[in-house]
Amino acid sequence: MPQSIAALALLVPDYDQAIDYYVGVLGFDLIEDTKLSETKRFVRVRPPNEAGGASILLAKAKNAVEQAAIGDQSGGRVFLFLHTDDFVRDYARYLEKGVDFVEEPRHEPYGTVVVFRDLFGNLWDLVQPMSRSADAPAPNQNLRTQSPLSARNQAPRGAFF
Repeated sequence: MPQSIAALALLVPDYDQAIDYYVGVLGFDLIEDTKLSETKRFVRVRPPNEAGGASILLAKAKNAVEQAAIGDQSGGRVFLFLHTDDFVRDYARYLEKGVDFVEEPRHEPYGTVVVFRDLFGNLWDLVQPMSRSADAPAPNQNLRTQSPLSARNQAPRGAFF
């Protein structure tokens, strides 16, 4: 029998706040929200058009140890990797929604990438993989005019710009 990862648990402080962010800001689909008790729900989200793919189980932190791990489940490293078929579209949409980008977009051997921090502090890579990036922005295409990071960064960084 083939195996696959069905879900990944992500600690959050509040179910509704997490749903608002992942669905309302990142545009994910809410695929399940089942009340299990007065304090526990089974809440799953996943990127749109990802039917059959892994979902994120939004797990409400229930004690001090779990609360301390919110936003740092990977020890400060990038934790989640969100693939896209159109980097420019998704980057622009996330900028409009106020997503917290921690760097400028860049080209790497594996594709076009930018790191963002979600509402709870987790680091994500938004990636258009090279194998899917026939329409990826050219290395010199300027997205800087769209970026709130531009004002803080006088000189261009990396090979993206």
